[in-house]
Amino acid sequence: MALAHANIGEPWDVRPLGSAIAGARSSALFKSAQLEVIRLVLPAGKGMPEHRVAGEITIHCLEGALAVDALGARRSLVAGELLFLPPGEPHAVEAVEDCSALVTIVLAGPPGAGGA
Repeated sequence: MALAHANIGEPWDVRPLGSAIAGARSSALFKSAQLEVIRLVLPAGKGMPEHRVAGEITIHCLEGALAVDALGARRSLVAGELLFLPPGEPHAVEAVEDCSALVTIVLAGPPGAGGA
C-alpha cells in the first residue's frame, strides 16, 4: 500500500492526533528533491536507534513528549517545542510518552547550489 502524500498546494492536517494516536502510524507527508517531511508517531518507550541524515533536520513535537540524544546530551521535547540539528549529526529518538512529531529533513541544497 502506498503512503498518502500531500498534494502540492493543498493543506495537510498535522494537528495533534489526541485519542487516535494509539492506532496511528508514522507517515511521509511529502518528499521533493530538496525536502522531506514526516509525521513520526511513537508509543511511549519506543524509539529510533542512533542514525544520521546528510542534511539539516528539525524535530517539532506536536503532542506527548520525546527525548532526543544528540550533540552529546539528551534533550527533552514536549508539545510545541522544536529542535534543530546540523547536517550529519548522529541522533537517537525515544518517546517518553505517546507522541507525534513533525520531522523535516533537508535532502539537498537548492538547484544550482554547490561549489563555484
